[in-house]
Amino acid sequence: MAKPFQFKANDVKVEKRETVFQGFFRMDKLWLTHPRFDGRDMPVFTRELFIRGDATCVLPYDPERDEVVLLEQFRLGALGRDQSPWLLELVAGMNEDGESPEEVAQREGQEEAGLTFEPLEKICDYLVSPGGSTEMIHLYCGRVSTEDAGGLYGMEHEHEDIRAHVVSSDDAIAMIHDGRINNAAAIIALQWLELNRARLRQGWQ
Repeated sequence: MAKPFQFKANDVKVEKRETVFQGFFRMDKLWLTHPRFDGRDMPVFTRELFIRGDATCVLPYDPERDEVVLLEQFRLGALGRDQSPWLLELVAGMNEDGESPEEVAQREGQEEAGLTFEPLEKICDYLVSPGGSTEMIHLYCGRVSTEDAGGLYGMEHEHEDIRAHVVSSDDAIAMIHDGRINNAAAIIALQWLELNRARLRQGWQ
């Protein structure tokens, strides 16, 4: 029985690559081939690739109050579906050149929610949609105090309009189960919290 990961990046041959769109984001078109599992070579085929930088997301959690901070804001990608396009999400931001994910986490915590994380615990890194996008998410949980959390935030020149909500962990997890929270980073982080909550409440105090 063959084991997974028999192929590596250098098994892919890119015959041609060109940028077909350059705006706020970039789209490239690639002509490529790679070996098949049955031993043959794949004929040259084309794919469009959405070039988007990595991002960092943080679930702010207060282990003493057992509360999280979730951010409500408008998301264009949710428009036109049978739901509100205002989503409940994590603190998040794009990684700039030279910034570590931890630095992005602290910057965005201040800009989007007025929060500082101490400590930050890594949850995972994951590819958002590897069939057509380069974006990787660096996901964390950060300890905060929710005593004075909440309110309106966002960088106006970036057209951000954010309301930070303080929510009990039980209520946040329930919103996953009933579908009110349906974005990947928040689902993964809150499910991780559900598994690690007792440890955090004991170890972070």
